[in-house]
Amino acid sequence: MFTKFEHFAATSLMSSPEEAPPRKDGHLQFERDWEKMAFGVAIALSKQGHYEWEEFRQTLIETIGEWEATHNLDDPEWDYYQCWLTTLEKLVVASGVIKAGELETQMAQLLNCKAMSDTSSTTNLT
Repeated sequence: MFTKFEHFAATSLMSSPEEAPPRKDGHLQFERDWEKMAFGVAIALSKQGHYEWEEFRQTLIETIGEWEATHNLDDPEWDYYQCWLTTLEKLVVASGVIKAGELETQMAQLLNCKAMSDTSSTTNLT
């Protein structure tokens, strides 16, 4: 069950189809476990005051725009949650949660984690 803030954060992303996270049967859809983790971390850090949720949303829109400017819109490499993760990385460094070098080290370790690469099951957030 969402808190009021989590509900606000999730629904604020639904204002337009271009911004909306992937959904299935009305629920947020995650293809890989790391997507769900990144989603939760972004909300938790905003809730803790490291950045405003609107700042995350606007940075996500910019990140998606940057991707679209350098790729064909039908490019099969499109990955909404990769843009989400890129946005999260930008904001945790900008807000001082973690230093850029430390983030690179931690991300390298996470990328070797089974949960980061597992696509065996789709997860829905209800």
